[in-house]
Amino acid sequence: SMPFLLCLKKKKSPVPLGRSIFQKHTPHIQQNYQALLESCLKSKRLFTDDTFPAHISSIGTGALLKKLPRNLKWKRPHALHKSPIFYAANRKQLDLCQGLVENCWFLAALEALTFHQDILAAVVPQNQSFERKYAGIFHFRFWHFGEWIDVVVDDRLPVNEAGELLFVSSVYKNVFWGALLEKAYAKLYGSYEDLQIGQVSEALVDFTGGVNTRIKLAEAPPDLWDILTRATYSRSLMGCQTQFIFLVSLSCIQTTKVLKNGLVAGHAYTVTGIRKVTCQYGPENLVRLRNPWGKIEWRGDWSDSSYKWELLSPKEKILLRKKKEDGEFWMSLRDFKIHFVDLVICKLTPDLMSPEDGKKWMYSLKSGRWVKGSTAGGSLGFCNGNFWMNPQYWLNVLPVEDSKKSPSTCSVVISLMQKHSTKHRNRAPHLFIGFLLYKVQRIALLFLLLPNRRTSSPYRLKLPPGFFTRHQPVNKHQVFLDDREVTHNFHLEPSIYVIVPSTLEPQQESEFILRVFSRKHILREMGGNTSFTLSKEIVDRYEGKIWEDFFTKHFEQVSACNPEINAVQLQRILNNISWRNFQSFRLNFSLDSCQSILALLDLNATGTLSIQEFRVLWKRLLFYLEVFQKRDINRSGKLDLVELHTAVQETGISLSNEVCNLMAIRYGDPDLQISFESFVCFMLRVEIMGEVFRNLTQDGKGIYLQESE
Repeated sequence: SMPFLLCLKKKKSPVPLGRSIFQKHTPHIQQNYQALLESCLKSKRLFTDDTFPAHISSIGTGALLKKLPRNLKWKRPHALHKSPIFYAANRKQLDLCQGLVENCWFLAALEALTFHQDILAAVVPQNQSFERKYAGIFHFRFWHFGEWIDVVVDDRLPVNEAGELLFVSSVYKNVFWGALLEKAYAKLYGSYEDLQIGQVSEALVDFTGGVNTRIKLAEAPPDLWDILTRATYSRSLMGCQTQFIFLVSLSCIQTTKVLKNGLVAGHAYTVTGIRKVTCQYGPENLVRLRNPWGKIEWRGDWSDSSYKWELLSPKEKILLRKKKEDGEFWMSLRDFKIHFVDLVICKLTPDLMSPEDGKKWMYSLKSGRWVKGSTAGGSLGFCNGNFWMNPQYWLNVLPVEDSKKSPSTCSVVISLMQKHSTKHRNRAPHLFIGFLLYKVQRIALLFLLLPNRRTSSPYRLKLPPGFFTRHQPVNKHQVFLDDREVTHNFHLEPSIYVIVPSTLEPQQESEFILRVFSRKHILREMGGNTSFTLSKEIVDRYEGKIWEDFFTKHFEQVSACNPEINAVQLQRILNNISWRNFQSFRLNFSLDSCQSILALLDLNATGTLSIQEFRVLWKRLLFYLEVFQKRDINRSGKLDLVELHTAVQETGISLSNEVCNLMAIRYGDPDLQISFESFVCFMLRVEIMGEVFRNLTQDGKGIYLQESE
């Protein structure tokens, strides 16, 4: 028999014999938000959602009920706060805190979402409020098993006697988008209790439709810092998890415990940033994390009270260190790998593990089903000769002409996701699933499938049993997991491949979706009943390659390992960039402007910018450019005082008229007109000073400075 390795996680309790866990996946009933809103406004009534009522049944039926207060009430935000706000534009005001539902995985993913306003706006439509066109109805969008769906909710939220939200709440008590989003997510999956158990990877995919990369930190690749850097400065969301410790008490099984080092066992965290700092003994890589509880932080090296901060320059210390119990903290990359188990990176385009940034990718999706007695063949580990019965998919990986990589291999990501078998996501356990990938020679394929030579399409028939006994899969050590989704990255030669998704055990039924991402491919189902294939092109909008090309072009003499640029080199880069929205006139960053930018961003006082510091600048420049272009109504290339005020508000920063006018005098021309170059210097100073104040203030009103600070 062929060698084949099955790696299994601890198996969950099986479904009782004689009961099938398979039901056809119940599609979510979509309500028409716009029609319901207009109807409520016309009849001057507030919306009440009968499909997810303000009743205990929407909360659940199990352990969560024991945590509820006796006098639970459902109230609308107007009854909880005199001036409720749906959404705050400033990211600092998007911080959320976990409630009674143990859904740290959901909160960690949601926190990651707040770093990407465009992705957040797709999930949380921004044109909703408690004032204009308010009718007690809100809607949110989730990626649900291959399609984006709209989920409508009313704004009645469960509260205790004191009027405090029982579940997700905002740090700012008048902000309600998080609580309403959680309600919509609970409705999608059956109840609030159905959010009790989950993985951060699931929520990240539900918010983006992206593809996950899971890194076991105990076996982290040597280029982990490079992967984190690419993920931080691209369109990626990151979460991580600590090790579970099971504690049995008389009343129940507890799965969370605060350890002596301040971390919570069996808990999900958001990765909110990274930073390479310069210590007296050399550079140190730091990772910034946030506990979804909004409190309880790491107590080791680089924690808020750590002596390590004294090893940095005063400027770097002021800008990075926060002496607040807000759940956010720094730790070294070394400690991160020791104390966390998994790192999950969810990317909208699949190039994270590949250097092919900024390219077009192809995405294909197929829906399928394992049916008992027909296509539920089980894995090869159960050598029963039925493996060939599983659905089979023909994958033709095609070469790409413009690839800078060696044409011998192509980056391919394959994802298999099982669908929930009931309306409630936690009522039935996940099956153990996986897939095998086989490389097939075209001639051998024709010989196997077309003995009569009459059929022109080789994928019309399935591979016979004999093929699988004679051939080894590309992924010989496939791991079958009881996760919702199993994803693998491959580097494949252009050729014909066959993907065989299966459950671990035969005769287990479920629906699934298969997704393939690559630069260029064709995906088809093999066998007579070929299902519809959704294929589309996606473009990675990460523009990091632009600056890398500029470094290569202008600074070949600079060390490739740690390139640093001075003000003159920064000026040369900025004035040579092909700004996509400024074709009509040429930008002209003065040396003085570049020296100002460098002084603001050069945290370790070297007089130069590192690659990482330039990445921060580049990301902000693209954002400022978008805001500037939007507010420069007459396309003059300058903002007047009124336009400047609206542009600052657009960035989510609140400045008084007096301060805004003073900044216009400092950065504007004699007519108080602000160019884009001046707007960049102005905004960088405002943002960095705001960050400094928030890090140093103890009461939110003022700060005490030592002489060096």
